[in-house]
Amino acid sequence: MHNFLFGIFPYIALGVCIMGTIARYERDPFTWKSSSSQLLRRKQLVIGSILFHVGVLVIFLGHFVGLLTPIWVFDAIGISHGFKQTLAVVAGGIAGVLGLIGGAILFHRRWTDPRIRRNSSVGDITILLMLLAQLVLGLGTVFVSIEHLDGHEMVKFMSWAQGIFIFDGAAASYISNVAMVFKLHIFLGLLIIIVFPFTRLVHIVSGFAAPFRYLFTRPGYQIVRSRRSKSLNDT
Repeated sequence: MHNFLFGIFPYIALGVCIMGTIARYERDPFTWKSSSSQLLRRKQLVIGSILFHVGVLVIFLGHFVGLLTPIWVFDAIGISHGFKQTLAVVAGGIAGVLGLIGGAILFHRRWTDPRIRRNSSVGDITILLMLLAQLVLGLGTVFVSIEHLDGHEMVKFMSWAQGIFIFDGAAASYISNVAMVFKLHIFLGLLIIIVFPFTRLVHIVSGFAAPFRYLFTRPGYQIVRSRRSKSLNDT
């Protein structure tokens, strides 16, 4: 089961994410949006959104750089594993708390306001709960990481993540003996990747891709469909 969850399942998650995102764009590109509820109620939205997005963005960039940068690069520039681990604990812990507070504010707002709740889909609430759970698990890993400030545990996750991208068949074995909270954190992260194309999270891609699409692939016209049953010439 371990080999499937951490050696095969990551490829399933990435495949569903990529193909699902492309399919959604091809089928209905106008759903690539976050459907903001600001017009329904602005209170709590600004502070909650800022805290949540800043926290999640810092965590995402930290994971991306920290896990996928080859180990020899850090060695070459003189960054020790211990320093990298300490930085991850401090910066990740602060960002995790900010994201959790912001996410809790957004969830409270969405759940307790009748109008916003009526305009929220099951997917909106589910993905927010998943992200909150992921932040809680992430903060849980901080307490375990404090006991391994030599950076040895982090090297295991770097080897696993990089092993997945280079199709290393032994990648799952690199994290076979890590704490359960790390495994839950990774598994939930893979689930979030799977549901990504089918939720409002897809607006992340549109945010990064919009400038390039506008510059290089935008059409020179826009199709507008009239709601009128008869044309003006028939009246």
